[in-house]
Amino acid sequence: MTSKFLRSVLATAVFSLIFGLAFSAFAQTGSAAPTGAATSPATPATSPTTAATGTGTKLGTINIEQAVVGTNEGQRDFEALRKKLEPKQNELKQQNDELEQLQKQLQTQGEKLNDDARAALVKQIETKKKSFDRAVQDAQEDAQNQQKEIFQRILQKMAPVIVKHAQESGFAMIVDTSNPWPQSPILWYGEQGDITKVVVDVYNTQSGVPAPAAAGAAAKPAAPKPAAPKPAAPKSTEPPK
Repeated sequence: MTSKFLRSVLATAVFSLIFGLAFSAFAQTGSAAPTGAATSPATPATSPTTAATGTGTKLGTINIEQAVVGTNEGQRDFEALRKKLEPKQNELKQQNDELEQLQKQLQTQGEKLNDDARAALVKQIETKKKSFDRAVQDAQEDAQNQQKEIFQRILQKMAPVIVKHAQESGFAMIVDTSNPWPQSPILWYGEQGDITKVVVDVYNTQSGVPAPAAAGAAAKPAAPKPAAPKPAAPKSTEPPK
């Protein structure tokens, strides 16, 4: 049963992440709300078939995303990744600032330029924008892959902890509440059956990873992806929008 649960629960780690998504999820690692609303829409809904059933009589819940990212190990590794990604984010911000300056120049001086000069400026904006878009996409994919690797690694070690606690506590089923209804089949749940904090505490004890220095402080979310400016169309007399 444990191996089946491991295979099933690992599937929940395959979700779309961009800069800072896992870090912002960590900021919401409190206990589940009585309404059952999940804290992040990033994790896909977990099908009822992915939950391992036991011989007990109780129904329990766990927010897998919060549990993984809320561990001492998760906080440490995601924070290390955030710092690792900072230089790339700064580089992208610099590229975006350059685009904004060029676009501002086109907007303020475009009508004063002759056709050749204006076309050259527009071409420069378009070229830089294409390069910027490719860099953003590559950076997002790299961050996503590294975040998923951390998530899957911790989840693989956490799965037996969940199973053991469920069996010893008389649970017949544990369902994941990482996503709100209707993205998941969980319409409502109460706090009484939520085992997220218990699992995190047990995992921390077993892992031996100490709590972060700033205990209890939420990790800073990474800066959002800078918006790519839209270049003006060539030879247009209207300023870019």
